[in-house]
Amino acid sequence: MLIAEAYSAFNRRDIDGALALMSENVSWPTASEGGRVVGKEEIRAYWMRQWKEFDPHVEPVEVIDREGSKTDVKVHQLVKTLSGDVLSDMDVWHVYTIANGLIERMDLRESDPTSHQTPSAAFSKR
Repeated sequence: MLIAEAYSAFNRRDIDGALALMSENVSWPTASEGGRVVGKEEIRAYWMRQWKEFDPHVEPVEVIDREGSKTDVKVHQLVKTLSGDVLSDMDVWHVYTIANGLIERMDLRESDPTSHQTPSAAFSKR
């Protein structure tokens, strides 16, 4: 499965493996910096910066395929300092747009997609 492969590659720090699952003009949120990046090389640079500051590990726990090209993924996100102290340990939602078998876009959502709540401004920067 595309999504499971992407998380597995990310957690192994296999940037090339993860980027191979994305379109050339993929749009990605830069949660730790605010804003977005577009394109594989921008994502590579963002992840490299991120991994120099902290150690994130993200495991999918629930996948919901939506109508059209949307997939909602509940993930357990554990973020540690480089020395191993826990910075964040929580579940969050990632929303993917898939096109032609590749990840086209990823967005962040605070709440369960079935709860009909609106995401906070912090997670809806575009």
